[in-house]
Amino acid sequence: MIKILMADDHAIVREGLKQILADVPDMIIAGEAASGDDVLAMLRADNWDILLLDIAMPGKNVLELIKLAKQKNPQQPILILSMYPEDQYAIRMLKSGADGYLTKESAPDQLVAAIRKVAKGGKYISATMTDKLIEELNPDQNKLPHTKLSDREYQVFLAVAKGRRTSEIAQEMTLSVKTISTFRTRLMAKMHLHSTADIICYALKHGLLD
Repeated sequence: MIKILMADDHAIVREGLKQILADVPDMIIAGEAASGDDVLAMLRADNWDILLLDIAMPGKNVLELIKLAKQKNPQQPILILSMYPEDQYAIRMLKSGADGYLTKESAPDQLVAAIRKVAKGGKYISATMTDKLIEELNPDQNKLPHTKLSDREYQVFLAVAKGRRTSEIAQEMTLSVKTISTFRTRLMAKMHLHSTADIICYALKHGLLD
């Protein structure tokens, strides 16, 4: 039996979810909460096979609840149920520790499958969001290293490639020598370069110098 803690500040939504799960023999809504603070109290008082959390409730926000739930039990399955489209919040929720994201619009058709998958230790999002998540977590490896630099790092990179000394770059950018050195260290780490000569060769190879 999958023991569910369901949290949503709208009673009508909770009733709707209970109706969806009413005839599912291996699931039981063993606890209901109407706020983040209620969820926190129930987390402290008992153990749950899965947390079904609304994304927006009074009291403790959902990101804090995810963090606290995972601190208590790193394996705690958490499924976020939201009125907001996946493309706005799903990736952020998953990065924060949630195990699944389901829109309320999709709940009638997908809730049971989502609960089963997350309760067993899996992840649940739509196929479309799976592609977006892969792209988000695994940036295009074919991008040239210099395209990953911040604007400031790129500015320092070009200045170094042109043979400017650190003190000159600092004066031109009205920054301290220490700050320029920090930017230089960061850009070299991002680009996997090891010396000024490497920077110059890279810039020449890719036609980045005027």
